[in-house]
Amino acid sequence: MAKGEKKFSAKREKPEFDQKLLDLARVTRVVKGGRRFRFRATLVIGNRKGKVGVGVGKGADVSDAIRKAFDDAKKNMISVSTVKSNTIPHEVSYKLGSAKILLKPAAEGRGIIAGGAIRTVIDLAGLKDIVSKSLGTSNKLNVARATVEALKGFEISRTRKARQA
Repeated sequence: MAKGEKKFSAKREKPEFDQKLLDLARVTRVVKGGRRFRFRATLVIGNRKGKVGVGVGKGADVSDAIRKAFDDAKKNMISVSTVKSNTIPHEVSYKLGSAKILLKPAAEGRGIIAGGAIRTVIDLAGLKDIVSKSLGTSNKLNVARATVEALKGFEISRTRKARQA
């Protein structure tokens, strides 16, 4: 067998959802004997075709926390409707706790003008052209959850119009 060849040629199948780790925090609990450390993972998953979810998981080690966050994100998955190509149908402002999110549609080819957690959620949802601003808190989890809730509003408005017709 040559030096660069691999022993098995089985191709790995592509996972159903892409995932991006937003935040990994070491959480401490003080008990009588000292400190107990755990990990909290914040994860965003999406298929870049309109489905996206945010999840949080805690575990004794990092891989356990990430697995739990993935399961939580799958449970909280939403579908984003894109009426126009690659952008949102109209401007939306959403407030969740102290996180305020402003999302605006953008012209074709403008790209994702967003920072931090908003960029991750928008990218994994599959939107290509959008302008956004995050006001209030810089907490990644709250900003990501507010973005998902704002995107969820487009699905609701579309179903309301269908009922009225």
